[in-house]
Amino acid sequence: MLSQVKPVTPKDAAAVILLRRNTDSSNPEIFWVKRNPQLAFLGGFYAFPGGQIDESDNSVDVRNAADEVTATMITGAARELFEELGVLVVHGGNTLTKGQRESLWDDLESKRMPWPALLRHYDLHLNANDFTFVGRWVTPPFSPRRFDTWFFLVTCPARQEPRVVPGELSDGEWIAAKDAYERWFAANELVAPPTLHALKTLAEGLTADLLERFLSVPQAHGQTVRAIEFRPNYVCFPVRTPTRPPATHTNCYVIYTSKEFFVVDPGSPYEDEQIALTEFVDELQHDGRRLRAILLTHLHPDHVGGVNSLLSHVGPEVHVAAHGDTAAALSTVSVNQLIEDGEILVLDGEPPIQLRAMHTPGHARGHLCFHDDCRGILLTGDNIVGLGSVLIDPPEGNMQDYFESLRRMRAVKDLKVLLGGHGPPILNAYGKIDEYINHRREREQNILNAVASGCDTIRQIVKTVYTDVSPKAHPLAERAVLAHLQKLEADGVVRRIDDDRFEAA
Repeated sequence: MLSQVKPVTPKDAAAVILLRRNTDSSNPEIFWVKRNPQLAFLGGFYAFPGGQIDESDNSVDVRNAADEVTATMITGAARELFEELGVLVVHGGNTLTKGQRESLWDDLESKRMPWPALLRHYDLHLNANDFTFVGRWVTPPFSPRRFDTWFFLVTCPARQEPRVVPGELSDGEWIAAKDAYERWFAANELVAPPTLHALKTLAEGLTADLLERFLSVPQAHGQTVRAIEFRPNYVCFPVRTPTRPPATHTNCYVIYTSKEFFVVDPGSPYEDEQIALTEFVDELQHDGRRLRAILLTHLHPDHVGGVNSLLSHVGPEVHVAAHGDTAAALSTVSVNQLIEDGEILVLDGEPPIQLRAMHTPGHARGHLCFHDDCRGILLTGDNIVGLGSVLIDPPEGNMQDYFESLRRMRAVKDLKVLLGGHGPPILNAYGKIDEYINHRREREQNILNAVASGCDTIRQIVKTVYTDVSPKAHPLAERAVLAHLQKLEADGVVRRIDDDRFEAA
């Protein structure tokens, strides 16, 4: 049986979609915030203010709340809104001046007074009628951090203006819902599925059926989000795979136009995941789109495990396309279209999409990346990932090739986002590539220093250099050290003594 890593259990959270008072009902204004690009979880994404529920949130009396759970979620939403934007949605606070609200905020942030005590001390109370529940969304299992988030629609109180405190958030602004959606549609911003759904819903206006439209999708009732459109026409469909921890899923990508689509890396060997993917493929085909080809970034089982299942469903006339080195090494999957470095793969329809294949070996000999020059998107496969680290494991892995591939990726112009084989998208594209290059250089220098100091076996080098990883991970670290030593040997700076021993040249 294939081993599986359990996904992270979601934590309770709450968020507020803040509406501007007296807004245009046909195109309401909301306040959205940009998460700090340096954050590991959804860094650089636009979202709504909110966060994890605190233990003390269940000790606040919320008037007119349907039950204790709803009261706790409303309390957390109100607290997060006040912490992040300084907006205080309470009863009894109408007479508070801006300075007094700032004083209350300082009491809360400095932890001089916890949220429940602060409300009691100033004779303030929450009322559930101020918070309209508009959905409960659960972060997909592929994410390293997961939340079960209740969303509330709230009208900004009179004479209060939200302001962003730099830290977890880097920016924020009032914006018409249609304009926010257009910014996403123009591929200028990244938003998570619940934010995108809220923008689409509000862009249709504050109509009588608003709540019904918010709750019209199963994902708004806690059902797992499967198809995540991080960029227009680029759907991430994470599938559960027997991959290396901390990842539990591999990102299958579906790239589509009005007429055609590609499926990239259908990697799951599990029947339930394969069925979920084929159902999504069926939806696209039902809308009149043709599956042009199945593209493979490389040969590892967690990227090709579902190819044959998908082929049996869509028919043998669909090509499986990969680099020649991948095709030659695969025994379980038949590749019938070879992709050369620099080849342009085209999807007809609207909008037309062109992908330029880049042969980027290192993690695997036949590894391919796919670059959409018009949109600044680079599908990086396992060369750069949004979760975990990349293992270079000889003989399939080659550290010299990997360095060169990273430099080649760094030279691509006008990159806006990296879509990796695991984890969320990466907005700070060049910063992330530089981080990978610098990390590998630092490891290489530390390995060279260890050899120079007398560590001549791979196991000794790992114990000296990999002090930041668990001993359980040392067997994988030994493979990475071997890859570095092979590169250093080719560079002429170390010399092999025997199979497992090296010395400075």
